[in-house]
Amino acid sequence: MDITSRLSPLPSSAMTDDQQRVLAEILQGPRGNLDGPFLAWIHSPSLADHAQRLGAFCRYGTGLELRLSELAILTTAAWWRSQAEWQIHEPIAKGAGLSDAVLEALKQQKTPTFEQQDEQCVYDIGKALYETRRVPADLYQQGVTLFGEQGMVELVGVYGYYTLVAMTLNVFEVRRGSDTALPFDE
Repeated sequence: MDITSRLSPLPSSAMTDDQQRVLAEILQGPRGNLDGPFLAWIHSPSLADHAQRLGAFCRYGTGLELRLSELAILTTAAWWRSQAEWQIHEPIAKGAGLSDAVLEALKQQKTPTFEQQDEQCVYDIGKALYETRRVPADLYQQGVTLFGEQGMVELVGVYGYYTLVAMTLNVFEVRRGSDTALPFDE
């Protein structure tokens, strides 16, 4: 897939040894490509190295169901209007069982109607974090009841990591070569 950004192109022939090492690790990992923020992060191999490891955990290693972590990711993408983040994760979220109605409401910056309590809780936690920078005690307790303390820590980690991703994608205008319209107005 053709990916562009406002950063200078960085062909592999111009990469430092550290950049080459990080690139190889990313390409050999579960992602297998430089899609998303990695096109930008590879310009700073130390950041790329640490961020891609955290990202691999947040995407593939938490105890949260894929449906719930993808909901957190898309809640973040919608909040930040992160084009590539949405384009990458919307099909994954659909495949994981999030409804078209929930996805469309998120994309339209509207509050979705959820049929499942765990989805409502994940969304409410993200909304509280983004709007107030806190999670009220009753919502926190609901999250602990549904996901356990480890699950809550991991959920906050997913929200935090994908905020970094969204900010990176937005600042560096990372775009996926695609004929489809961007999901969010610029």
